Amino acid sequence: MPHNTFNTLQKFKIGRKTAQFYSLPALGEKLGINIQRLPVSIRVVLESVLRNCDGKKITQTHIKQLASWKPQAKRTAEIPFVVARVVLQDFTGVPLLADIAAMRSVAAKMGKDPKSIEPLVPVDLVVDHSVMIDYFGTKNALDLNMKLEFKRNQERYQFMKWGMQAFDTFGVVPPGFGIVHQVNLEHLARGVHYDAKNKVYYPDTLVGTDSHTTMINGIGVVGWGVGGIEAEAGMLGQPVYILTPDVVGVELKGELRGGITATDLVLTITELLRKHKVVGKFVEFCGPGTAGLSVTDRATIGNMAPEYGATMGFFPVDDRTIDYFEGTGRTQDEIDALKAYFKAQGMYGVPEAKDINYTQLITLDLSTVTPSLAGPKRPQDRIELGSVKNTFSSLYSEPSSIGFNQPAEKLGEVFTTSAGTKVRNGDILIAAITSCTNTSNPSVLLAAGLMAKKAVEAGLKVPKHIKTSLAPGSRVVTDYLTKTGLLPYLEKLGFDIAAYGCTTCIGNAGDLTPDLNEVITQNGLVCSAVLSGNRNFEARIHPNIKANFLASPPLVVAYALAGTVMRDLMTEPVGKGKKGDVWLGDIWPTNAEVQALLSQAMDPQVFRSNYAEIKTNPGKLWKQVSGVEGDVYTWPSSTYIAEPPFFNGFEMQPAAMPGVKGARALAVFGDSVTTDHISPAGSIKESSPAGQWLEANGVMKQDFNSYGSRRGNHEIMMRGTFANVRIKNLMIPALSDGSRFEGGETLCQPSGERLSIYDAAMKYVAADVPTVIFAGEEYGTGSSRDWAAKGTQLLGVKAVIARSFERIHRSNLVGMGVLPLQFKNNDSVDSLGITGEETFDVSGIETGIKPQQDIKLTMHRKDGSSQQIDMLLRIDTATEVDYYLHGGILPYVLRELLAD
Repeated sequence: MPHNTFNTLQKFKIGRKTAQFYSLPALGEKLGINIQRLPVSIRVVLESVLRNCDGKKITQTHIKQLASWKPQAKRTAEIPFVVARVVLQDFTGVPLLADIAAMRSVAAKMGKDPKSIEPLVPVDLVVDHSVMIDYFGTKNALDLNMKLEFKRNQERYQFMKWGMQAFDTFGVVPPGFGIVHQVNLEHLARGVHYDAKNKVYYPDTLVGTDSHTTMINGIGVVGWGVGGIEAEAGMLGQPVYILTPDVVGVELKGELRGGITATDLVLTITELLRKHKVVGKFVEFCGPGTAGLSVTDRATIGNMAPEYGATMGFFPVDDRTIDYFEGTGRTQDEIDALKAYFKAQGMYGVPEAKDINYTQLITLDLSTVTPSLAGPKRPQDRIELGSVKNTFSSLYSEPSSIGFNQPAEKLGEVFTTSAGTKVRNGDILIAAITSCTNTSNPSVLLAAGLMAKKAVEAGLKVPKHIKTSLAPGSRVVTDYLTKTGLLPYLEKLGFDIAAYGCTTCIGNAGDLTPDLNEVITQNGLVCSAVLSGNRNFEARIHPNIKANFLASPPLVVAYALAGTVMRDLMTEPVGKGKKGDVWLGDIWPTNAEVQALLSQAMDPQVFRSNYAEIKTNPGKLWKQVSGVEGDVYTWPSSTYIAEPPFFNGFEMQPAAMPGVKGARALAVFGDSVTTDHISPAGSIKESSPAGQWLEANGVMKQDFNSYGSRRGNHEIMMRGTFANVRIKNLMIPALSDGSRFEGGETLCQPSGERLSIYDAAMKYVAADVPTVIFAGEEYGTGSSRDWAAKGTQLLGVKAVIARSFERIHRSNLVGMGVLPLQFKNNDSVDSLGITGEETFDVSGIETGIKPQQDIKLTMHRKDGSSQQIDMLLRIDTATEVDYYLHGGILPYVLRELLAD
């Protein structure tokens, strides 16, 4: 029987049917709290806490604490949040599956039932990260790229098929259907769920192993990205524990002006919220401007919550949400239940800012948004369209910390490749309509198609050496671009459909031609990529392209036509057509032109028939994949999938945690080190430790694939940790021009020998010397990449010491048993004069750990002097203390499951 805590199990009507739910208004009456003043996102989490109250992990105290949420209170209480489901993408999903398979292997070895390791909530893995743009600009690019994808990833797909038959609640959306967040938005999300056992309705909630899981916030679903290790715990019955958050209200007023896209809006919001420091907070949108946004525009804004640093970018359920559910083919029963449920909870409709108690309220007038790009290195660095040329020119000779550190006189030089192509600084070499952010949004994709039509009719062409690609987030996009007659025009400009996946946005752009790579590297050229993505960190898009700009799909088309960012599209023509100069205004589509086609993008039958094929017609390539059978994986020999070492020597009682004494600095980094820097997803260099390991194991260079695709093998991933070609270790002396060496190298102490970070780490491990990492602000920004923490742990790093941490990576470090320590006050690597030649002791945790306690770092310098520094331990909650004492979240969960 369902419990009836605080007498909140109530009835509500869905049409003529009577249903049950846990009523938040009833809870408010019982506790004497005006629940309606709570942010809507807090109320959704509160419902989960109330419904899952079991008197053990979740108690009445937890319910009362969250129901009594105050906007300005000190955040000390943790929320045990049980999610309705978990969503994975394949780069993070495969290592997660490997970990759970390893747990079953441990269970079998200990004489326990392997089936005791089983996801307790539905898990969907969407394969979207594997496809690369090897072929482009041709009608058969999609088919050729898919065939290559299956050839490269056969062993991974066999492993996924084992998982599908081994676990009862684990499903896979095969390659070629779309990007996980788009598939989630269009198909997987149901709005509300029904617990048939207890006959209770409850709202959809989730966590996902991709930071852009927050795209689902656009339809009123509470969810965010977590590392795979935290997702595993959620799958296996653990609540997802979070510190009670601040909630920042963002009040949108007015309307967007004609020609302004959702991309322009989200880049503006990203810049605005980064300045307001919303890291680790819930962001909730309210006000009349919010109510006027389409769901696809809302999803675009929710998607980039990681870029503005928030845990979520949440939009409440309203009539626009219902329209979207109808347009995407959900059943009438689901739609009726969604609307009735949220009305019964008093959570239906976008609230006015005055009606909710927010921690902070930020207001944005939509009419002030202008055409924008972001770059060339970070998504929060917005540039107005008219300033792109001047910004690039000024950054060209700025120091490498913000610019490209090139002599100003070289800016306009022309170079000719061995194939005869003329190349200049600022030239665009990759133009990609890609990523979950914008390919979810028919308004911007139709705008790109309309622009292509006008450009072709005007006689404009894209230079042949530019690598153009179109990778929609869903196959539905192809349907409406075809129906509207716009796809042929995109194809004429080289934007043929090359894949249904993340592609360029995650570093799967494929390579440039050898002659282009050669001319760039030999002459230090700063060339550009323009993409409709959400990430543009250094070396993410392509290792040889240093300037990467995020833009709306129509602006991607415009810049592809212009061929360079050194043309001001506001004051100079895009190019020459049949009748002379063609200006941006000549080919930019009007709002009316876009609106006239939008109805063709929301055909319920198209959505239903498309997603029915996941089971009825997943494709012949997927059908041909054969997997291992049985409850326990047999770990056949593979360079893709290997049994992870995280349970080596596992025992039911955790070992005492070793102290950190006499540690060496493995590396010293500056600000904004991303998870891409720590654990790259892109290509594997032949000369790198990972490349050398692959060659030693009989893998040819052309079959290396990417780091992302090989995340199921720890041998490669630990060698790839800190191997990004753009990472700057400050221990390496500056170059003669004052710039910093780029690449994953360090000085091994005490000899000072210069080695790869991996080789140095293995020397320290062999000598039983612990290591630490030093960094500046925003350490671990970017993707929810659990290998950034796993690889750090496998290199023998005991602590990461930084000025500040991004939310997901800090959590992942704790989850892998690595101490996150934060400098206090104004202390930093610079102020303390840390060079990497010192040794370090960590003290203050020997007799026990408390969340966010003060500890001491003692630095012993080369000259024999010592200094003691106060540090903040960033183990934030009591549950994280337990995880750390068990050596990480994985052994903690395994011990609990095997004990039960």
